[in-house]
Amino acid sequence: MLLALEQRLVLADKHPGMLADDLSDYLFARSTGHIGSLMTLINRGCQRAIRNGEERLSRSLLDEVKNDEASEKARQELEAALEKRRLTSRPQRAVRQSA
Repeated sequence: MLLALEQRLVLADKHPGMLADDLSDYLFARSTGHIGSLMTLINRGCQRAIRNGEERLSRSLLDEVKNDEASEKARQELEAALEKRRLTSRPQRAVRQSA
């Protein structure tokens, strides 16, 4: 989903993987997995990036963007789990077993 959103961003300095690779855990923590919160955060982030001339989304830019109250309350707990690697937003890779 993040890859699809990334393709639709209209920012001059966007790059492949900006959302899906660089910001996936951060976006999950900020949105608490809710699509509405995620879309609001990305939309407001893009508006800010355009206004300040940065033209890309980054953690420091998104830290300045307000999101809904419910997501912000749950954010701290999710960030702690992500930092301790108890949780991730990235898909697990299959482990190859030798015969």
